[in-house]
Amino acid sequence: MKPMLASLVCELKAKAAMLCSFILLSCALPSWADGVMKKQADGTYVVRTNTICNARGYRKGTPVEVHIKNNEVKKVTALKNEETVPYFVRIKKSLLPLYENLKVSKAKKLAEKQQVDGCTGATISLKAVQKNIKAALDYYEKNK
Repeated sequence: MKPMLASLVCELKAKAAMLCSFILLSCALPSWADGVMKKQADGTYVVRTNTICNARGYRKGTPVEVHIKNNEVKKVTALKNEETVPYFVRIKKSLLPLYENLKVSKAKKLAEKQQVDGCTGATISLKAVQKNIKAALDYYEKNK
């Protein structure tokens, strides 16, 4: 009888541990559950536009990841896309750094600006990236 009781106790402990793990994981999910925005330990919000913006570049989507801390854009990173590499490298170098250290309100105004400097040679892709950045900033403001 004792071996069965010991086995039952072990089984209950294992199930209790799994339940505790599930509860802890569930508590952590709301900030990243939708796959769009998460809050890091240092207070930085990271917004990914893979699923919230359907703006297309020359070939396909041009998703970005926007890092925001204290209502200020810290950096914008281009995510995997299928744009022409040399043109997209120019966008990464000429457009994305413009958003660093801007307040969210100023960054939104910059993203709405439709004037393109022409130096990238990738107008369609550049506008799509701007739409993705604006979508990320809008999402952040609604969900922070």
